[in-house]
Amino acid sequence: QAQLVESGGGLVQAGGSLRLSCAASGRTLSNYGVGWFRQAPGKEREFVSAISWRGRGGFTYYADSVKGRFTISRDSTENTVLLQMNSLKPEDTAVYYCAAKLRGGGSSYYTGYDDWGQGTQVTVSS
Repeated sequence: QAQLVESGGGLVQAGGSLRLSCAASGRTLSNYGVGWFRQAPGKEREFVSAISWRGRGGFTYYADSVKGRFTISRDSTENTVLLQMNSLKPEDTAVYYCAAKLRGGGSSYYTGYDDWGQGTQVTVSS
């Protein structure tokens, strides 16, 4: 089981950028498919982006609402998965969670993951 820790959230003005990081305590994420989800107050958790385990192609996936603005990647050591968020909008405001599944394919469904982080707050002001 991977204990996940997110970092990089904060307050930013509309049009700005943030980079979120997801790391697993005591282990590498290289053998995991990793997804990012977000949940705004009063709304259900929604898919943001995912990257599959390299053994399943290392493919990336994005929700339509963030396509072209967000980029998911692994760092060179594959210990961390990054979510670069550009051109942020107030509607991107939410708690962002990373999730992982061993040898996962990068599902867009939260049920496709076994491990979850505690979340990091992203607030975009208008």
